[in-house]
Amino acid sequence: MTQPQEAPAAGLTLEQFVHALPKMELHCHLFGTVRKQTFIDLCQAAGNPIARDEIEAFYTRGEKPVGVLRVLRALDAQLIRNPQDLYRITYEYLEDVRAHGVLYAEFFWNPTGTVRVSGIAYDRAQDAIVAAIRDAGRDFDVIGRLIPSIDREASPEEALAMVQWMCDHRLPEVIGIGMDYRENDRPPELFEQAYRLAREAGFKLTAHAGEFGMPWNNVDTAIEQLQVDRVDHGYTIVDNPALLQRCIERDMIFTVVPTNSYYLRTLAPQRWALDHPIRQMVAAGLRVHPNTDDPTLHLVTPTAAWLMMMQFGLDVDALRDCMLNGLDAAWIEDDLRQRWRTEWSAQFDQLRACLSPAS
Repeated sequence: MTQPQEAPAAGLTLEQFVHALPKMELHCHLFGTVRKQTFIDLCQAAGNPIARDEIEAFYTRGEKPVGVLRVLRALDAQLIRNPQDLYRITYEYLEDVRAHGVLYAEFFWNPTGTVRVSGIAYDRAQDAIVAAIRDAGRDFDVIGRLIPSIDREASPEEALAMVQWMCDHRLPEVIGIGMDYRENDRPPELFEQAYRLAREAGFKLTAHAGEFGMPWNNVDTAIEQLQVDRVDHGYTIVDNPALLQRCIERDMIFTVVPTNSYYLRTLAPQRWALDHPIRQMVAAGLRVHPNTDDPTLHLVTPTAAWLMMMQFGLDVDALRDCMLNGLDAAWIEDDLRQRWRTEWSAQFDQLRACLSPAS
């Protein structure tokens, strides 16, 4: 149960206000949450296969940041060697987000790499992650939920095998499937069979689509063919006004990432916030929810991600919409959703009243 909050003091700065808001994470990759020291420790335990200067580069984010996929691959290929490694990463992630007001977190993990590359059986890996979820819930009062995610760079057969592992070793903390990694040349329809199996088994569905500048068709396919419950990223939906309007009418919610590397690299710094698709999505009336994606590699916290949304035209009161969008998009029981909607709205109003006029 959520612990009672201390009454906020008057004169909150904007950052203090956002930090104190009750929040959730719906789009975060477990391997993108690894603390730098944990990465170093894992590297040392594995015999230092990655040079220290390269590790330093992993945790440096310049004006034109490189993608993080090579870091995620390195973890599977060289560093993750036993279930305890997965336990540590999960427990630390939930501890870190709870410090930023996150009360509920759904996060992605790619079992295909863990099983095929790291050599840890699915059930042992899943048990370790779930044990960390339960221990963090006890220690930090945060709810964690796991979303095994299809590696779209692997084969459709491996995706189907992943869903079958989920069915064979089902746990209540494992609530749905996602799909990530490079979208280029790996359209969502390749994985329709895996999504069908997951849907028939009662799992919730989401997918990365319209990322890396990939076409809006992938967003459309994820919605219509894979029948996802929500969309991760989805930025190129703004290139098709009819699809955008259809998603608005269907009340679809998109989990967006303000620190997305693609747009940081491809848009001029002075135009980034003005031309970013998130601004267009919000202005059109599409429901979005901000997330950290790969927080330690993007050098971002939930507080910072929410603050960045204001660069896309949101005002303070529009953050309430983001909060409520998260509640509606989360894969939680309806009674909890309704209780949190009442409690979180009251907390928002209380904090809003204490916000400094200068903010």
